Amino acid sequence: MDQVKSKRGFASMDRTRQRAIASKGGHGVPPEKRSFSKNRELAAMAGRKGGEAVPASERSFSQNRELAAAAGRKGGESRALLFSHDQQHARQHDKDDEHADADKRSKDEDENESTEKVS
Repeated sequence: MDQVKSKRGFASMDRTRQRAIASKGGHGVPPEKRSFSKNRELAAMAGRKGGEAVPASERSFSQNRELAAAAGRKGGESRALLFSHDQQHARQHDKDDEHADADKRSKDEDENESTEKVS
């Protein structure tokens, strides 16, 4: 059974629009209010506190190096596919632009020829 993709939402937008929206994410808070950006020790302390909140027996990556390695490989493969797709999309976009430019030049030449014949 094929799923119908929605034409709405963030994922359906072109990459340029997504990036423009995503880049605004960190700008909601002024720099002077971003405590971790001003105080590295505070950031490190918060990270340690978060790590200590999970018992060692439940830290799957620290207990199972193979699981951690597999997750890292999976993330790397996913990222590689994402960049590959982005590059293909960019190349296709460039080709589309070239075709549009060629069509416009052809149309302009046709209009110039018809104008010259009338004169």
